Amino acid sequence: TNLFASNVVVSPNGNLALEFNLSSDGTPIYNLSFKGSEVVKTSKLGLRFTNVDDMTSGFTFVKADTSSFDETWTPVWGEESEIRNHYNSLIVTLKQPANEHIMQIEFRVFDDGMGFRYVFPEQPKLDYMYIKEECSEFAMTGDHIAYWIPGDYDTQEYEYTVCPLSKIREKYEAVLELDNASTTPISPTCVQTALTMKTSEGLYLNSREAALIDYSCMHLTLDEKTLTFTSTLTPDGTGMMGYIQAPCVTPWRTVIVSENAAGILASRITLNLNEPCKIEDTSWIKPFKY
Repeated sequence: TNLFASNVVVSPNGNLALEFNLSSDGTPIYNLSFKGSEVVKTSKLGLRFTNVDDMTSGFTFVKADTSSFDETWTPVWGEESEIRNHYNSLIVTLKQPANEHIMQIEFRVFDDGMGFRYVFPEQPKLDYMYIKEECSEFAMTGDHIAYWIPGDYDTQEYEYTVCPLSKIREKYEAVLELDNASTTPISPTCVQTALTMKTSEGLYLNSREAALIDYSCMHLTLDEKTLTFTSTLTPDGTGMMGYIQAPCVTPWRTVIVSENAAGILASRITLNLNEPCKIEDTSWIKPFKY
């Protein structure tokens, strides 16, 4: 049952629909549909910390804010002279009554996918947070074909493997047999982003991140039983996954959806979710061939 009226946000063209809810124990959950069919099943959201209470459950709903945005901007360089940034957004404000901590989750739904991030407003009982793990899930609807390289803290120098999600573990060891001294693989079902998948219906999905600023890089670890990916952050030398201080935002987690492979490449979601250029006069930046 829907806990509040405005917990669904639809893409401008109506093809994508994102639904947010709280489960019975106050866990933030979402799902994503394309043309009426689920592409991301019910998935959990939240973060765990070492110095404050985990923000994975025990939430109550405070409010939901929806809005629309449409602009066309000019990149400094690239393949196109203009890029359209057109989305509908949903910002849910959640509170843990036990400690009065407030967390917001911001969703932006574009015609070709969606992004979400965690937002921590300035508040009296929350300041520094030491991240133990981020618990963002992406529950897949089937045993999709995946185009993947192993999750590795030190290198991206791998050949891509193409296989069903359920076969990643058995192919992992063979992929690691490289003449590369600087490999630190994470686990036998952990893969790097951007991760592209193809469903049995021929739909292409891509999961990545955007606006990665003062935060750990994200990998994705697959639970083979449920075919659910969970965000896996990159630790520092002490094993800590990150340090944040309210007010702050996390990077965006994205899912691009396309009926053809070229649509994944053509998507501008990553650029649109990155921060705008802060250089006011860019006339001195010239493209050239090298």
